[in-house]
Amino acid sequence: MKSVVLRATLINILGNTLLFCLKLWVALFSGSVALLSDAFNSLTDIISSIAIFICVRVSGKAPDEDHPFGHSRAEPIAGLIVAILAGILGFEIIRESVGMLLRGGEVVVSPFVVAVPLITIVVKLLMFLYFKAVGRAVNSPAITASSVDSFCDVFAALAVLAGILGVYLGYPFLDPIAGLLISLWIIYTGYSIGVKNIDYLMGKAPGAELTAQIEEAAHRVDGVVGTNTIRAHYVGHHIHVELHVEVAKEISTLESHEICVSVEQAVERMEKIGKAFIHIDPV
Repeated sequence: MKSVVLRATLINILGNTLLFCLKLWVALFSGSVALLSDAFNSLTDIISSIAIFICVRVSGKAPDEDHPFGHSRAEPIAGLIVAILAGILGFEIIRESVGMLLRGGEVVVSPFVVAVPLITIVVKLLMFLYFKAVGRAVNSPAITASSVDSFCDVFAALAVLAGILGVYLGYPFLDPIAGLLISLWIIYTGYSIGVKNIDYLMGKAPGAELTAQIEEAAHRVDGVVGTNTIRAHYVGHHIHVELHVEVAKEISTLESHEICVSVEQAVERMEKIGKAFIHIDPV
C-alpha cells in the first residue's frame, strides 16, 4: 500500500512541476494574470505534493516505543498543509487580480496561450481520476486531497481559458476577473480539505452507519449475546473502536477470552478500522 501511495505522490510532483513550468513560461510572455495565477496554483501543488510525500513516508513507519499505534496522523497533517498553502495562495492571487483590474494591462493572445489551459484540463482530469482511484483503494486522505485539488484545478483552467478568450474577443478585464475567480475557488478548496483533515486529527466519530456495521460484525461472532457501550474515533485516517460485548456469565474465562479475540479480529477486518479494544461484560 505504501508503495502505491508514494508512486501516486511522485506522479503528482512530476505532473505539477511540468504544468508549472509551462504555465509560467507562457504567462510571462503573454502577460496573462489568470495564467500566472494558475502557474502559482501549480507551484503550491508542487510544495503540497512534496509535503504529502514526506508525510506518507512517515505514516508508513511501523509502530515503535514512542508511537505504539503507528504514525498514521502524518497523512492528515499533509492534508492540512495543503489547505493552509491553498488559503495563502488564494489571497495572493486576489491581490494580484485586483491590482491588474485597477491598473490595467495588455495580454498577448496566441494559439499557444489558448492551448495551455486546454492541456491543463486534460492532464488534471487524468490526475483526478488516478488519485481518486488510489485514494479509495488505500484509504489515504492525503491522496484523496490531491484528487480533490486536481479536480478543482480543472475549473481553474476553465476560468483561465474563459479569461484568455475574453481578451481575444475584446474584453481585457475578463482576464483578471478569471484570476479572481480562481483565487476564490482555491480558498474554498483549501477550506474543505482543511476541515476534513482537522476532523481526522481531532478524533471525530465516524458516524452512525459505521457504528452499526461494527455492532453487526460483533453480533455475528458465536457466543456474543449483545453489545452495549461502543465508542469509535479517528486516529489519523484510521478508526479505533472501544466495544463492550455481552456474553453469558456461565461460560469460562477461557471461552470469554476466545470470544473477545474473535470479535476483535472481526472488527479489525473492516476496511477503515485500525484497532479494536474489546471489553467483555458477563450477563
